[in-house]
Amino acid sequence: MKKRYLSIVLFLALVSVAVLSSFKSIQPAAVSNGYTIGDVATDFKLKNVDGKMVSLSEYKDAKGFIVIFTCNTCPYAVASEDRINALDKEYKSKGFPVIAINPNNPEVQPDDTFAKMQEKAKEKQFTFPYLYDESQSIFAKYGATKTPHVYLLQKEKGKHIVKYIGAIDDNVRDASAVKVPFLANAVDELLAGKEVSVKETKAIGCSVKQ
Repeated sequence: MKKRYLSIVLFLALVSVAVLSSFKSIQPAAVSNGYTIGDVATDFKLKNVDGKMVSLSEYKDAKGFIVIFTCNTCPYAVASEDRINALDKEYKSKGFPVIAINPNNPEVQPDDTFAKMQEKAKEKQFTFPYLYDESQSIFAKYGATKTPHVYLLQKEKGKHIVKYIGAIDDNVRDASAVKVPFLANAVDELLAGKEVSVKETKAIGCSVKQ
């Protein structure tokens, strides 16, 4: 009787393994990790802190865009705010405006609500649009995983081509200690008609809250 019981247990265990293996085999493929260098980036229409909808297509004279996924709360994002303002002031007039996007779910991070975004933009006197990715669809398409996470786009024949992905510079914690301004260097190279020499760096920040 004991042997029969053990045989039944073993049989059920083998069946379970087989079922689980079969289930794994029919799972959908992993989702895309987002854009890579040379990809065409999607346009979007997202709400700005002033209540107006903003899309890349509205910027008829832009040569490209500095798209930065950021937020109110991450210490790394907070440490980057003045740098982002400075980038916009430096490059907007040269055809590369900053477009900041908050990808965080406020149900997970309550201080990243739209109202809090408005307060932040006013407090820090943002010179750029600060958009709310309410559906969290845009950050997913781009593949942003951190705040801050940068995507430098260049207009080519009406399309937005990804030229650089990663960090603003080599010291997200301390602006005074920056030695290599990756993003600024990349924009300068594009403005000079050159290929971006450092196309990707590691974005360092807080994970996007979903």
